[in-house]
Amino acid sequence: MTDSRVAALCAEFGVEIIPAHRYPEIGQTRATETIARIIRKHGEAHARLVMSFLTETANNKTLLDETGLWCMSDMLRACGGLLERRAGDLMETFDAMPLGPLQAMAQGLSGHVPVRYALDGMVWERIARRFGDDADQMDLLDDRRMP
Repeated sequence: MTDSRVAALCAEFGVEIIPAHRYPEIGQTRATETIARIIRKHGEAHARLVMSFLTETANNKTLLDETGLWCMSDMLRACGGLLERRAGDLMETFDAMPLGPLQAMAQGLSGHVPVRYALDGMVWERIARRFGDDADQMDLLDDRRMP
């Protein structure tokens, strides 16, 4: 049975909860226990922020699974100060970030490292490129300057 807080949160963001045996489509999740764990560990306000960033940024409604939810939770907690000062810019960064393809790439490390942490590293690298101390410097080995 789905936690009522999870059901309410999913309804608030237009996310359909589906049975665990089905493969989720865009805007669907079967990761209700993951959302419940995020609520228990970090509170409803944080879980709401996670859902907001995943559902209100471009192409990220496909990451409403365990890995995507935890990655967004990790990144929003890591970027707390940035979130307070430049929330709109951070949301724009997630809007432009190819999270689905990054998660698919991280799957290549499954069995070697937790996919969540591999995805965290790839996302963090893009955030650091945009907002880090050296954001205005070109990387000598990589000329892409996209989020």
